[in-house]
Amino acid sequence: MIVLLGLVSFLFAFASGRNMNRKVTDPNVKFIGEDNLFITNETVSKLLIQNYGAVKNVRKEALDLNKLENALKSNPMIKTAEVYVAVNGLLKAKIEQKTPIARVSTNASYYIDDEGFYMPLSTNYSARVPLVTGYVEKNNLKNVYTVASKINGDDFLKMNVIEIHQSFNNKISLKLRQCKFLVQLGDVNLLDKKINNLKAFYQKKQKEKALNNYSKVNLQFDNQVICTKT
Repeated sequence: MIVLLGLVSFLFAFASGRNMNRKVTDPNVKFIGEDNLFITNETVSKLLIQNYGAVKNVRKEALDLNKLENALKSNPMIKTAEVYVAVNGLLKAKIEQKTPIARVSTNASYYIDDEGFYMPLSTNYSARVPLVTGYVEKNNLKNVYTVASKINGDDFLKMNVIEIHQSFNNKISLKLRQCKFLVQLGDVNLLDKKINNLKAFYQKKQKEKALNNYSKVNLQFDNQVICTKT
């Protein structure tokens, strides 16, 4: 038993030593979630190398995985990152990208992600999301985000809304696909009620084939839909 215990301890120590001294190979990057890549494998690999030097043929014990993860998460397109080394010495990174729900197109161009934060545009892929126009500030996206988030979670709005416009006094209006009229939401109070009123109006006028008879649909007043005809 003593000999067997000694042999097992030796083999464990030997295997652990070999594992710690195993050389790390080129990074293997896996994206989870969306198939559309705003950031490429090459970009992730460059981030790893820039923040830790060449990771190929580095001993496992010499890597600071937390530092590598933080370097990846510092990229404004990355939501979460997990970096680890497999038993065979392969450096692996699991990346979850941010999800854009609207695209600001004013004097600056960028996305708003699903948590209400800034996300830069990508040269690799362009998301099909509503445009945001008018008076928009990066450090004050709350109202626009509230509306964009509502659109992103509603099938009718997601299919029909193509633009969110915010005026200088923070009043919101919408433009719909293949409709001439402007939807005036006003502020974001009672947003669910306003959207339900819009849906009821749209369905009724679509059935009557009269959607293009209006230039404005005002939803700013409680329990009212005020329409302006063309």
